[in-house]
Amino acid sequence: MPHEPTTAAEYWDKYKPHKGEGPQAVPQADRFEWTQYPGHGPGAEILGRPRRALELGPAEGKEAAHLAHRGVDVTAVDLSAVQIERARTFWWETPGLSFVHGEARAFLAADTTAYDAIYSVWGAVWFTDPEDLFPVVATHLTPGGIFAFSQAEPVAGFYGPQQMRGKWLEGRERELTVMRWQFSPEMWADILKRHSFTGVDAHILKAPDPKSLGTLMVRAQAPR
Repeated sequence: MPHEPTTAAEYWDKYKPHKGEGPQAVPQADRFEWTQYPGHGPGAEILGRPRRALELGPAEGKEAAHLAHRGVDVTAVDLSAVQIERARTFWWETPGLSFVHGEARAFLAADTTAYDAIYSVWGAVWFTDPEDLFPVVATHLTPGGIFAFSQAEPVAGFYGPQQMRGKWLEGRERELTVMRWQFSPEMWADILKRHSFTGVDAHILKAPDPKSLGTLMVRAQAPR
C-alpha cells in the first residue's frame, strides 16, 4: 500500500515525543555531539572559534546551547514549530541563543547576517537538496568560515534523495516520511567544491563498536 504524502514539518513535529509524566528533563549540553554515540568523536573544535554561528535543524537545541554557554552568539533554525517551542522552553535563560521557526533555505534567503560557522548535526543538511542549500550557505559565511555537518553513514550504492520513515512512531494509521540526501564522502566533497567551498574533509567516523553504523563527518571552508 503506498504511503500518504507527509509534510516535513509534520514529520519533525512528532520527532522524539516526550513519553514521561510531567515536564521533559532538560538535555545535557556539556559536550558538543556530532555522532549518535555520546562521548564519541570530535566536539565543538570542528567549528574553530566562531563568534557567531548558525545551526540548521537543532531539534532540542543542545548543541546550540553548548556553544552559547561558551560565549558564541548562536541562531538555530528549525522547520518544526513543536521542536522550536521545546528548545525555547529548555534554554530560555541562555544568553546569546535564539531559536527561529523556519525552513533553512527560506531563512537564509531572507537573512543578511554573516556567520563564522554554519553547521548541522543530523539536521537540515541531511534533509535538504544540497544543490539548493549549499549556494545560500556559502553566501552567509565570513571569509574562511566553517561549514560542517554530520549524518548517518550512507549505505554503499544507495545515493541521492531517498525516503526515510519515522520508525519511532507507534500506533499511527500511517507512517510519516521525509526525503533525505545521502552520498559517499567523495561525492559530498565534489558537491562542496563545485559550490566554491575549500579545504573539504569528508569521511566516515567509525562507530565505537565496529559492527554498528558509523557517522558521516563533513567540514569545509568558505573561500577567503
